[in-house]
Amino acid sequence: MRILLVEDDPLLGDGLKAGLTQSGYAVDWLRDGEAAVSALSTESFAAVVLDLGLPKRDGLSVLRWLRGRHDATPVLILTARDQLEDKVSGLDLGADDYVLKPFDLDEIAARLRALVRRAHGHPEPVLMLGEIELNPAARTVTRAGEPVDLTPREFDLLHLLLQNAGRVLTRRTLEEQLYTWSDALDSNALEVHIHHLRRKLGNELIRTLRGVGYMASADAPGP
Repeated sequence: MRILLVEDDPLLGDGLKAGLTQSGYAVDWLRDGEAAVSALSTESFAAVVLDLGLPKRDGLSVLRWLRGRHDATPVLILTARDQLEDKVSGLDLGADDYVLKPFDLDEIAARLRALVRRAHGHPEPVLMLGEIELNPAARTVTRAGEPVDLTPREFDLLHLLLQNAGRVLTRRTLEEQLYTWSDALDSNALEVHIHHLRRKLGNELIRTLRGVGYMASADAPGP
């Protein structure tokens, strides 16, 4: 799950990126509001963690711009400001959640999971499709009740497919949501991960639509 972190404090940003990465997120970190607008203009993220006190363009301005273009990407505001008017302004402009510094990294990770869940219409914390069950918080997967050992990248890919079960995801969409700017990406990496998931979870789970993309379905035929 790819997250855009917009935070100008180097120590805080570094700690947030490291902590969220350890929690299983793919994190791209930017340090000013103009860079955030540029990134959000061209790329897709599962959620945005947005500081308010940013250089060049403040967080509220970024949020206003994002919602003004009818972009519903979940936004978690993260700020040291504790004035009521800042909270109200952020929420009224379309923020989905609001956390004050100092904060707990586990809480931030959990709030992001909840925001992304709701954005995909999944009120339950566990994703299920057929005999497959995926727990995003624990990062575990079972098949017919038996645990399945997945690599971190395989887990992230399966998570993304199950979140969008029944919907075709293009190769570009999958790669945008799985890889950060700093990741080295082999040309056939996605196909390799799909192959491993089918081997571990059954060919019937993931359907290939030639020239279009991939779809998770409880009754999907093999490739």
